Amino acid sequence: MPPKPPVHRHVPHRDPVGHHRDLRMLRGAYRLQRRTATLTALGYFTLFLVLSAFAPGVMTSTVADGVPAGLLLALVQLPVTWLAIALYEHTARRRVDPLADRIRRTAELDARRGAVR
Repeated sequence: MPPKPPVHRHVPHRDPVGHHRDLRMLRGAYRLQRRTATLTALGYFTLFLVLSAFAPGVMTSTVADGVPAGLLLALVQLPVTWLAIALYEHTARRRVDPLADRIRRTAELDARRGAVR
């Protein structure tokens, strides 16, 4: 008896993971995440530098009990940096991590199915 011809199963065509729409969305979410954190930290620091250079009267004025406004603004830089870090982590958990997990699952499924990467 002659051997049976191989059975070809229909596998729907999907683009490899590298060209997937989710990967573009991940890049966009990560880009937004970086911009948010960077503009938060650098924006405040730039404001501090501009006030120091162009508004020395504001920086030397006293705020409370003889504390200069410049010193107070300099001390606020640390909490603003913490805020930038918190924003970075929040956007990572909310937007970037779910996309990365979905891409990872898709890549694992493609690998199991023998799809070309």
